[in-house]
Amino acid sequence: MTSQHLLWPRGFSAAGVYSGIKTRPTADVGLLVCDTTAVGAAVFTTNKVCAAPVHVGRRHVASGRLRGVVNSGNANACTGKQGQADALEMCRLTADRIGCRPSEILPSSTGIIGHHLPMPKIRRGIAAAAAALGRTAHHAMLFCDAILTTDTCRKCAAAEVKIGGKTVRIAGVCKGSGMIGPRLDSNHATLLAYLTTDAQVTAPDLRELLMSASDHSFNAVTVCILASGQSGADLHAPAAARTFGAALEQVCQDLARQIAADGEGATKIVTIQVSGAKNEAAAKAIARAIANSPLVKCAMNGNDPNWGRIVSAAGMAGVPFDPQKCVLTLAGTVVFKSGQPVQFNAAAVSRTLNAKEVRVRLDCGLGRHATTVWTCDLSKQYVTINADYHT
Repeated sequence: MTSQHLLWPRGFSAAGVYSGIKTRPTADVGLLVCDTTAVGAAVFTTNKVCAAPVHVGRRHVASGRLRGVVNSGNANACTGKQGQADALEMCRLTADRIGCRPSEILPSSTGIIGHHLPMPKIRRGIAAAAAALGRTAHHAMLFCDAILTTDTCRKCAAAEVKIGGKTVRIAGVCKGSGMIGPRLDSNHATLLAYLTTDAQVTAPDLRELLMSASDHSFNAVTVCILASGQSGADLHAPAAARTFGAALEQVCQDLARQIAADGEGATKIVTIQVSGAKNEAAAKAIARAIANSPLVKCAMNGNDPNWGRIVSAAGMAGVPFDPQKCVLTLAGTVVFKSGQPVQFNAAAVSRTLNAKEVRVRLDCGLGRHATTVWTCDLSKQYVTINADYHT
């Protein structure tokens, strides 16, 4: 049994079936179900333009109790009242098949915006998926296939920790390929992540743990976690919650790195480490400004040690930043310090940047706060893929 499949925590089953929605014969309707009503939590995009499943999902997860999730179709965004009705029908159809209330189902979908769901295919798919539910790694991977769109590979991660002498497992899968700068409040709103655990935890505590882990990892769009409680390990004690939270953050960060590495047309993953910031918000703002800068991304694609683009992006973040106090290191070489460039071998650094993984470190010199985000380079292929995405 692989240690990285979604059903590794006890108490879950999954399925993925092909119902004719995708143009190629691969799973396109997926179900993830807990044996009993689970404690559930989710975080969603803050983008004002969000899909019908997000509106429905927010209402359904508010109780902190979920039985499962269903994923299929296109984005179901900007689809009006019909989109809302279709998302609710997906919940009802799933609930009827597994024996729960529709409000205990979290709907999700991804793909092209502005298209109505192909409900006849989805109805058949949900029925087939419910009949095919299983507990093996194969079932988990079929669910993972069902959530993919332009992804080039599956993305999964898992962790195991001891809490109160009992073994607690956490596992997750996600989709996201065009997410060259994942962020909850960005306009890249097609990242989905599903996590399971067998820990015993209250809904408020689980939501707080998920929000913290998400904030320190992909911080991106719909992220859902279901807790079956079947390990018997209670997270009520602060020490137990810290142990679980660290493991959850580890899984989320693993998934975040996989998303960045699978950026459409990406040739490398870029880790942005910001330290010495005045406060946590400043560290995040600076890291995201660098990670989301098209000029920085293009420089990374060309292996160009262009320190000016990185420092300029940091200065545009709208938070305390003083170039006279910062130190910028590219792939292990200091290239900027005390407000001016440092002499370095540009050709040698360029060769170092020509790698699958590149690290950018910026010490702001203003405080003790730090953060890390992951992104990828911006290639000609990314433009080509997204120029042709709809037509």
